[in-house]
Amino acid sequence: MSDAKPLKDTPMVAGMYDYYLGGSANSAADRAAVDEIRRTCPEIIDAAWANRGFLQRSVKKMATDWNVRQFIDIGAGLPTQRNTHEVVAEVVPDGRVIYVDIDERVIVRGRELLAGVDGAAVIHADVRAPATILTHPETRRLIDFDKPVGLLMVAVTQFVPDADDPWRVVAAYVNAVASGSYLALSAPTSDFQATRVLDAVVTVYASTPTPAHARSKAQIERYFDGLQIVPPYEGAAPRVAYVGEWGADDVEAADSDGSRWFYAAVARKP
Repeated sequence: MSDAKPLKDTPMVAGMYDYYLGGSANSAADRAAVDEIRRTCPEIIDAAWANRGFLQRSVKKMATDWNVRQFIDIGAGLPTQRNTHEVVAEVVPDGRVIYVDIDERVIVRGRELLAGVDGAAVIHADVRAPATILTHPETRRLIDFDKPVGLLMVAVTQFVPDADDPWRVVAAYVNAVASGSYLALSAPTSDFQATRVLDAVVTVYASTPTPAHARSKAQIERYFDGLQIVPPYEGAAPRVAYVGEWGADDVEAADSDGSRWFYAAVARKP
């Protein structure tokens, strides 16, 4: 007899993220896993919202200031409010978005949400398979690789272990898009977390099909090799910053305990 848990009893990253953000597309297992993390790391909810804000602000910036009209959102998850295509639609009427996720629940939910929505589609794929994602018929239908693309890899690279070389994975996507494209990426860091807290979070994620790996700032900066990092906010030098700071109107207020769990940057492909 197998010792594997039934899927409904296994927490899934997308469902946990949805629960962090107050959504309803999550299971009892997802909620129990999040509640376990919150007992040791209550700022995890703030971290999730900081990441969500980063995605929304970076998409709006790309569409408004840099004339990006098409986006690939890898590891899109389950949130149902102000998703990427909705943020784009607030700026331009002709935007196109491909959502990608490995969780079947995301695909089912995404297709329900996108029914009747022109210019957006969701595909089931693993972030570690760039060729599958980049050559998928839906990707080819909506994305013109001769024009700039907004690559969104928000809180997803932590699910790619070192053995699968997440830097190579990110580079494969960057290499496939045109000059003038942008990469928006955030990733959790191990730099400032107490070992006890970090171990508790990692242990919970180890119970999911996609264990998480926190990395140093230097490791996260490597994702942007060969790219031109843009300043995270007005008056700042181009650099990788805490996720809540990026695009923030009040940088001091945005520098919270939750924000310090993740580094983030947006960078242009020359």
